Amino acid sequence: MKAESFVVKTIDEYIEGLPKGVQRILSELRSTIEKAAPGATEKISYRMPTFYYNGNLVHFAAFERHIGFYPTPSGIVEFQDELKKYHTSKGAIQFPIDEPLPLELVTRIVKFRVAQNAERKKA
Repeated sequence: MKAESFVVKTIDEYIEGLPKGVQRILSELRSTIEKAAPGATEKISYRMPTFYYNGNLVHFAAFERHIGFYPTPSGIVEFQDELKKYHTSKGAIQFPIDEPLPLELVTRIVKFRVAQNAERKKA
């Protein structure tokens, strides 16, 4: 299952196009992000579900073996100690698809990004 293999216009369409088990995981992730960033809007950007709040906040995507979570490089750096058990790159975290998502950590990362984007807007 490659998320890039189909084109969608909404996050609902994106999630609905995936296998049921992955739909459940992404719905849980989406709900967690919504609660952590209540003022954010949803869109598809870079062919991925995206939350937008004074700029791109976070993206996520489903892949065969992991869920990609993209909180920008600052989100990775800020939480690098807690992310050691996951594969990360400059702006991406890979959560294994067969493990529970670290939703409390996702919440804190999203709240960090909301504060960052709000501060940037003030400047």
